[in-house]
Amino acid sequence: MGNDRSGTGAETVSGPGYALLLAAGPAGKQRLMDAAAALPQLAAVPPAALLGTPGGASIVQLVDPADPQTVLTHLRTAAAHPGPVLVHLAGQLTLDAKQRLPHLALARTTPRTARYTALPWHWLAAELGRRPPGSTVVVADLVADETAWPPLRAAGPSGLAAGLTLYGTVAPAPPKRGAPPKRGMATPDYSRAFAGLLRGAAERPPLALLHQRAAMEAGLGSGPELLLDGAGPGEAYPAPDAASGPEAAGWAGQTGPAGAAGPVAVMPPRMPPGPPESFLSADPRPAPPSLRPPQPTHAPLPPPPRRAPVADPLAATHAAIFEAANSGRHSEAASMAAAWEQEALRTAGPRSDEAIHWLEVRADLSRIAGDPARACELWLAVAEARLGNGEPVGHPEVEGAVDRAHHQWQFVADRARASALAPPLMELRNRVPGRKPGALEAVRRRAELLRAPARTR
Repeated sequence: MGNDRSGTGAETVSGPGYALLLAAGPAGKQRLMDAAAALPQLAAVPPAALLGTPGGASIVQLVDPADPQTVLTHLRTAAAHPGPVLVHLAGQLTLDAKQRLPHLALARTTPRTARYTALPWHWLAAELGRRPPGSTVVVADLVADETAWPPLRAAGPSGLAAGLTLYGTVAPAPPKRGAPPKRGMATPDYSRAFAGLLRGAAERPPLALLHQRAAMEAGLGSGPELLLDGAGPGEAYPAPDAASGPEAAGWAGQTGPAGAAGPVAVMPPRMPPGPPESFLSADPRPAPPSLRPPQPTHAPLPPPPRRAPVADPLAATHAAIFEAANSGRHSEAASMAAAWEQEALRTAGPRSDEAIHWLEVRADLSRIAGDPARACELWLAVAEARLGNGEPVGHPEVEGAVDRAHHQWQFVADRARASALAPPLMELRNRVPGRKPGALEAVRRRAELLRAPARTR
């Protein structure tokens, strides 16, 4: 069972929320992050803003726990909560020496004792993955030690996202030599940016937009770190009671019976120079105009007359992605697109045309998968990224992104999801009214209807 990937947060359940803020790490020289520094600013966020629930929330902080069973008890308390749940993790990942599975290091964790003194990641995923879809969000600000980073780098975000709606970042361990006073110690910059944005917002924006802005404010996306953007396969991990056996073949293996560790991540080959020229979708409907290719930073000269155009270097990739999507293999298509997006973020940066292009691909995949809320949110992120790059409000690509966000929003049947997406859509419609008269007023009218009490028969 996987949780909802709409990214608007815990919107499909109502009532007071529950937040578990966990900061953990080994003692002494083994500690790689000043994890506890993430909590003061998060604790200062109003509970209703942190959870996106007008009914408030209970906040539990857990700092440097020593026993994985203690953390598991807190996770089970969160998993049993009837309302929306947010779990924030700050700390470091390591692998146990025997099964080579990811663990969150705790206060007594050492390289030799991780299997017994750290929290297995699949415990967390299994407990939270049992909750109703759309009710749970995990936000992670993590570093991976020298044992965990190579396999995580190879697996990509899907190595951790199985069964979870997961946002945040995972970075490699900082160099051992650095400037005092925190020599070799990472800081939770993503968490601080995340909390700062929430404190300054009247209400919580959709999480995909919040994640994107937090990553940009923290200066992430151009380095080796992985960005966890809420997209990932929907398969869940086995429960802690069915822990992986000795035959487990690594933590990026196929999900299956007890002993499996998670889905296989689809990693792209190296990005070729320049973005693709077109999509080759198996969808009988034509691709939206805004999915035209982004222009390269240094656009090549047009070919001489009567010379055949250069073939799209990613034609086969796009064909494979959309063939999977139109065959109903939506998780597979989303994983491939997310992997290519990660490669674009690493090689070209978060504001690059390549990264925006793959954001557009993911938006269209969400449309094909029948998830209009997620598609709306991603198109909003595309519009914000283009405007952030200085594209004018009248640019066809900007207008097209906002129009498609508006179009998908009209198909969001869940009132809570639609209500959560209304404010950012309205704000963009104010800036980008588009070519169709009355678009802004149409958003306002529906937003008012969504705020009105639902009629019961």
